[in-house]
Amino acid sequence: MIDWSEVVREHGPLVWRIALRLVRNEPDAADCFQATFLAAFQLAARESVRHWPAVLTRLATARSIERLRSNLGPSRQAEPLQEAADPRISPVDSANSAELSEALRLALGRIDDIQAQVFCLACLDELSYREIARQLGLKESHVGVLLHRAKAALRRELQVFAPESPTTTEARP
Repeated sequence: MIDWSEVVREHGPLVWRIALRLVRNEPDAADCFQATFLAAFQLAARESVRHWPAVLTRLATARSIERLRSNLGPSRQAEPLQEAADPRISPVDSANSAELSEALRLALGRIDDIQAQVFCLACLDELSYREIARQLGLKESHVGVLLHRAKAALRRELQVFAPESPTTTEARP
C-alpha cells in the first residue's frame, strides 16, 4: 500500500517547481500539482512505480504543457514571477531575459506535445537521453530526434529573438 501523504511530502516540492516554472502562475501551478498526483494515483493503481521522481517529473511536465496549451487563448495572461533584482544585470538585459523566457514558455505550448516534453526534460530538468527514454517509453535515438525537432520548432517560434544576420554592406566609394 502506497503512503500517499509521504509521496506528496517527499516529492511535492519537485512537482511544484516544475509546474510553476512552466505555467508561471500559482493557481495554474496548483491545478497542475493536483492533476499530477491524480495521474500518479491512477498510474500506481495499474502498475508498480519504481522511481517516483522520474514518474512525477514526466507527469508534471505533461500536465503543465497541457495547461499552457489551454491558456494560449487571448483571454488568459500568465502572471510574471516576482524575482529579486540582481544588481549585476542591467534592467534592459533583465527585461529582455524575461521577455524571452515568456516567449519560450508560450512556444512550448504551441509545438508538438512529445517534443515539448522531451525539450523540458532534457534542457530544463537536465535529464539524459537514457533517462528521458525510460520515462517516456521511447528509444534513446528517438529522444535525440525529438529533441532536435523540438529545438528546430522552437527556433522557428522564437526567430524574432534571433540576432539579425549580418547584411552585406554596400561598397564604399
